[in-house]
Amino acid sequence: MKTPGPDHPITVAPAGTRVTVRAGGRVIVDTTEALALRESTYPVVYYVPLTAVDPAVLKRTATSTYCPYKGDASYYSVVTPEGEITDAVWEYREPYPAVQEIAGHVAFYPNKVAVGVA
Repeated sequence: MKTPGPDHPITVAPAGTRVTVRAGGRVIVDTTEALALRESTYPVVYYVPLTAVDPAVLKRTATSTYCPYKGDASYYSVVTPEGEITDAVWEYREPYPAVQEIAGHVAFYPNKVAVGVA
């Protein structure tokens, strides 16, 4: 486990904006309760409450990854009438203490679904 610091900062804060996610032409998330995770020089990642996602579109996959700053990630595919978007969503079910706020939240790959921030 690595701890964020000056050489690799990570902050988590309320996004203070509306976040929407569209997949297959329909809105699957529309929330003002998102968190903005800023990590080092990477683009901001918006984590939305899992409860804000239409549960009918989520299908858990066997994919997992590891981040030394956040912990073990598990994945979901998004199921739409047009087909399945594989591993489009990830979550840290038991994130490390430095990013504990993202527990119960998921994030979406913007190259797989349309993430809107307004």
